[in-house]
Amino acid sequence: MPSFVYTIDVEANPPSLQDNTGDLDRLKKAIFAKSRIMPAIPLERMAEVAQNFRKAQFKGTAFVNDMPNGPLLVDFQEEPCSVLPAMALDLGTTHLEASLVNLLDGKILTRANRENSQIEYGADILSRIHFAVKDDGLSRLHNSIVATINDLAEDLALQAGVARQKIRALSVSGNTTMVHLFLNLNPYYLCREPYIPLVNSPDPCQAGAVGLLIHPAAPVWIMPSIGSYFGGDLISGILASRLDEQQETCMLIDVGTNAEVVLGNSEWLIACAGAAGPALEGGVARMGMRAGPGAIEHVTIDPRTLELKYRTIDGGKPRGICGSGIIDLVAAFYLSRIIDIRGKFKKETCPDRFIDTGDGLGFVVADADEADQGEPVVLAQVDLDAMMRSKAAMYSILTTLINQVGLEFADLHRIFVAGAFGRHIDPRQAITLGMLPDLDIGVFQPIGNSSLAGAELVLLDRHNRERCQELIAKITYLELNVNQEFMIRFSGSRFIPHTDTSLFPSVPVFD
Repeated sequence: MPSFVYTIDVEANPPSLQDNTGDLDRLKKAIFAKSRIMPAIPLERMAEVAQNFRKAQFKGTAFVNDMPNGPLLVDFQEEPCSVLPAMALDLGTTHLEASLVNLLDGKILTRANRENSQIEYGADILSRIHFAVKDDGLSRLHNSIVATINDLAEDLALQAGVARQKIRALSVSGNTTMVHLFLNLNPYYLCREPYIPLVNSPDPCQAGAVGLLIHPAAPVWIMPSIGSYFGGDLISGILASRLDEQQETCMLIDVGTNAEVVLGNSEWLIACAGAAGPALEGGVARMGMRAGPGAIEHVTIDPRTLELKYRTIDGGKPRGICGSGIIDLVAAFYLSRIIDIRGKFKKETCPDRFIDTGDGLGFVVADADEADQGEPVVLAQVDLDAMMRSKAAMYSILTTLINQVGLEFADLHRIFVAGAFGRHIDPRQAITLGMLPDLDIGVFQPIGNSSLAGAELVLLDRHNRERCQELIAKITYLELNVNQEFMIRFSGSRFIPHTDTSLFPSVPVFD
């Protein structure tokens, strides 16, 4: 199945008094003779394609976009094509990550990432939606994200040794709000009942139409969404994990700004999303940060001596603590009895480790002398409370979803864990907290940035683009905002590991 853009090498007889066929008609005939494909040529591309075809003396390489409504001939060049770069983009709320893919062989040429510049207008999705509906807020948010994508494309092009204008396609995987802002669409109704987006499945467009500085005729594929809280990034995750092709029932968990979960197999899929991510991504904890240089990713505490050891992602001095580090730390607190089952600090266990943060007790993970910027890394009680809410929400989401279809966790063949959460988390510690179900560790499989992986897949194969459309018709979405069962389960999950300790037989129970 063809990639999003493909090339056809052709040679046509030059025009003569005996053959007065028009240049573009001549080119299309040559393409059909070579490939049995008869592409259309968009009006805005006709002049340049004809000029390049004649300049190449009617011999060279045609560039065809594989569009849903049929192939489009968008460019022609004399030189043979040795690399056909296309950009896959994970359009994140806080960070963008992208890769440059060679469509000729499917190899990744390079990767890069940048902070989302929209942060200056709002750190979270809700604040950006409010900003977008004021005056010129929407255009400012749109221009901001397009500028960041253009900068990211330039980074990729420089690393790969190609011109940015040679990038021939873009696939975009992001949540529903970010897609609206990228396309300059009003997100007003996304956060208002009944929470309906302007569009779930945007038709592909050309890069030039949205202000991108890659090849102007590069097709832009937007991963479709299911609704306001189920974006294309989760469709990407399903593609990357092949959840929709599994014979046995599996689960996909992706924790970022929200916790998004899909359950099912090749015959059926059910999904839901809920706010369980911010405390794990730096959105709540004062010293919380994304997984990156200086982030404490793993922590241990000796239950007998209470000696604490930590490891940062880059091995350097700590300047904060990321989601996996927070999970490790709170699990270690519990096993060392530094906190009780409600997640409240017991200062008497190690009084030298505690300080007054001005907003309650705080536990010093790394003191000022050993920290990167001379400021101690501290987890405060308010951060711990947020973590307890997040872990309760996470387990409640999982249990509500699996109970919806009459299954138990033991029925799951595999749990795919996506993103930085999956890459860095220790499932054993998450089980200790009562965040993930008490299953054999082998059931949990990290799959990395599945949003980006899915965006790469749709660039390379029409079958994966068709799968996207099949998925949105196949998935049943469970709305948690009005689900009473979820709220009941949430209350029961706000203890370590749970009010019903029989659900976690491998976790020690303390008085």
